[in-house]
Amino acid sequence: MNLPEELRYTKSHEWVKDQPDGSVKIGLTDFAQKELSDIVFVNLPQKGDPAQAEESLADVESVKAVSDIYSPVTGIVQAVNEELLDTPELLNETPYESWIVQIGEISHTEELLTAEEYKKFLSAQEGD
Repeated sequence: MNLPEELRYTKSHEWVKDQPDGSVKIGLTDFAQKELSDIVFVNLPQKGDPAQAEESLADVESVKAVSDIYSPVTGIVQAVNEELLDTPELLNETPYESWIVQIGEISHTEELLTAEEYKKFLSAQEGD
């Protein structure tokens, strides 16, 4: 499984990439996009919207279901990846390059996992 070491991960299968300005970019993990299968639609928040840690921030629709994307941080949406509106399949094709939102003015961060911790979490889930 592809798990870039420089990213941090959530138990709800989002990845978090720190940006030089103190903001973070958020996307779906390789595990999440495989579980969802073919993603056909992305519902994005608006720039300037508040984001609350551990609450729904956006959602994606696949051929299987609609799934929420949870914010790993509390802050303000600084940017959204509008390219996903026309080509949501990028989340399947390049999950770690296809960020969904960028959040700044961060005031709270949920507990994030390293790549190794996330890998162990996934292994434990598969054992259930």
